[in-house]
Amino acid sequence: MDPVTLVVTAVALGASAGLTETASSAIKDAYAGLKRLLSHRQVDLSGIERRPNSTAQRDALRETLADTNIVDQELLDAAELMTDAVAAYRPDAADVVGVDLKDVRTEFIRVRSISSSGSGFRGANLTVDGGVDIGDVRAGHLEGDADPPER
Repeated sequence: MDPVTLVVTAVALGASAGLTETASSAIKDAYAGLKRLLSHRQVDLSGIERRPNSTAQRDALRETLADTNIVDQELLDAAELMTDAVAAYRPDAADVVGVDLKDVRTEFIRVRSISSSGSGFRGANLTVDGGVDIGDVRAGHLEGDADPPER
């Protein structure tokens, strides 16, 4: 996962899992740390905190992070801490995934037409010798959100 996507994913997870009354202190602390770092970098999280599953809000944050080039090792460490806390204490927060591949060794991966209310594609420990081709991913869409544009 590229650094900007990791931070966006961590913020969305923190906003959805970390702001609930049932969130563990590890999740709340990790999200507070990530939020503090982004706040010091003058990144507004109010939109994604209101609608953490909104593709539009995630895209806006992704664009802000990419345009400002503020993702550094400190921010990446905080994002990883956030995602690790959610994985340990609220694994159900990221359950709805279009494709989830783990420990795969192959020459090529082609993924087409994913629709998911969570992550569109997630992979871990992938060894791909030829390449990866992913297309038409629709993720983070909730009922009631406007439909993403047709491609």
